[in-house]
Amino acid sequence: MTHYNFKNIVVVPTAKDFTDIILSKTQRKTPTVIHKHYKISRIRAFYMRKVKFTQQNFHDKLTQIITDFPKLEDIHPFFADLMNVLYDKDHYKLALGQLSTARHLIDNVAKDYCRLMKYGDSLYRCKLLKKAALGRMATIMKRQNQSLQYLEQVRQHISRLPSIDPNTRTLLICGFPNVGKSSFINKITRAEVDVQPYAFTTKSLFVGHTDYKYLRWQVIDTPGILDHPLEDRNTIEMQAITALAHLRACIIFVIDPSEQCNHSVEEQIELFNSIKPLFLNKPTVVVANKSDIIQVEELPPEKKQKIEALKEEGFPLLHMSTLSGEGVIELRNAACDCLLAHRVEVKMKGKKAAGILNRLQVVEPKPRDDKLRLPFVPAKVLEKKQQMDVDSKKDKKLERDIEMELGDDYILDLKKNYVIPDDQKYDVIPELWEGHNIADFIDPEIEEKLNNLEKEEALREEAGFYAESESEDDEEMKSIRELAKKIREKKGVLKIQSQIRKSSTKPKLPRTAKKRTRSVSRLRSEMRQLGVELDSSKAHFDDAIVGRTVRPVKRKREDSEGRVRSSSRTPRDESGVRDIKMRKKVRKLAKISQRSSNQMAKKGEADRKIPNLRPKHLLSGKRGLGTHNRR
Repeated sequence: MTHYNFKNIVVVPTAKDFTDIILSKTQRKTPTVIHKHYKISRIRAFYMRKVKFTQQNFHDKLTQIITDFPKLEDIHPFFADLMNVLYDKDHYKLALGQLSTARHLIDNVAKDYCRLMKYGDSLYRCKLLKKAALGRMATIMKRQNQSLQYLEQVRQHISRLPSIDPNTRTLLICGFPNVGKSSFINKITRAEVDVQPYAFTTKSLFVGHTDYKYLRWQVIDTPGILDHPLEDRNTIEMQAITALAHLRACIIFVIDPSEQCNHSVEEQIELFNSIKPLFLNKPTVVVANKSDIIQVEELPPEKKQKIEALKEEGFPLLHMSTLSGEGVIELRNAACDCLLAHRVEVKMKGKKAAGILNRLQVVEPKPRDDKLRLPFVPAKVLEKKQQMDVDSKKDKKLERDIEMELGDDYILDLKKNYVIPDDQKYDVIPELWEGHNIADFIDPEIEEKLNNLEKEEALREEAGFYAESESEDDEEMKSIRELAKKIREKKGVLKIQSQIRKSSTKPKLPRTAKKRTRSVSRLRSEMRQLGVELDSSKAHFDDAIVGRTVRPVKRKREDSEGRVRSSSRTPRDESGVRDIKMRKKVRKLAKISQRSSNQMAKKGEADRKIPNLRPKHLLSGKRGLGTHNRR
């Protein structure tokens, strides 16, 4: 059996949100532009793609919802029965089955309309088929609104259920309402279960965890159970019955001998006997709570005898008080030990244990002779142990006791426990390190030595000891400083050059202009040397030499219809036309294509004029009698 994680189930939207999400995705993820002059196969493919895309999105979304919700046959019987108690498994299966049927119907709708769309002979008919297909899909989802809302409520509730592992070590607390079950789990775990002085404060299962013998233990607090037939128990009680029936745990049955839970001891014993079949093959511990109010020994003989009868049947009987904490840890330890022993016993009965035991060999050491050899303990260790026992027997006086004795005369003294002599504990400014006063260990002749060192330094300075060393290093230091100055200047120049290279990306022209290599006078002199005389009246020749362009004047002529045009350009109505017959046909087709524009009062293809500037629906009065549906 798998442990299912109910917190990862996808959110289930309502039918309207479901449809809006899918249709919006279809509009965003598929092409939206189509024209009637396209090839019919292209138009069919355009609308078939939209229908298939919508169907696939519906299919994927419904499949995710159906697979995320747990199948009652695949999960642990505890979770299956718990879901049956909380949500009614018939209603749950019916809702998932309706979504599965809706998914199948949507697939069939898409398949049928794609088959019909293959025979669509125009853009209009293909568009109507696409609209009908999407409409039928939306209608199918609209009918599933109640199932979707129910599944969303189940998802929200099931995600808030505690994470219970049915296969781990578990302590299960049960009993009548208001006997102290929630107080016990709050004592031994970090679970914060609400505790109130009235019945049925706990309405669902609560889980906490505790540690014992380096193992993690799961503690489950169940709602209170009343003593009546199974068919009369409500949903709150059935959760506890489900946990008792399916979880392999140690059962802790809590009894209130003080009867403050408004139920007598006899009723509590009857409840234990009625649910005893659920305890088969499970270790069970009976605990009498509220021992600070009354003990089992103080009960009347008939009530005491009924409780003692449980002990005679083989169920351990313990006592505790969740108010004072007496017996709480002992109960936890006893319950954990019972469960460990039971699990070991079950495993020993299995087939795996036999294979392991066959490979184990237990050896007990045998004594080599009859001489008694006691453990050796050094004498110093024994003396220290005896001294510690004597010190522990003495009542140590605490600072709190001293303060209570002296009252207002008490003064907190933090120095009396210093590990130094008494005459040094109260120095004015003690410098302490590891409990010792450092000032008492300073060299007493330190000031005299310091004065001698200062005199020696003064004599060295007068003798010029330090001046000679400075004069020797002066020339060397000067050369080093000059070299460093040159290096800094060179680095500054390199830095400026690098900045100039990085900042300027445009090419720089040289400041000196190039001399002109050709001129009119030079040309005339060269031509004259060759025997050719150039006339100065030819101005256009001179202009051409110096770089001016003389453009020829374009001549204009009139075409056959009297329109003025360039002589070098072919008329538009004659370009690409072979002969006169073809030209007439082209003019006729142009007039026919112009008719639709003429009907809409347009001057040409590029005209976007709206002839009616006064729309009727904005300028007419109120509607009269009759239908308002204009579709």
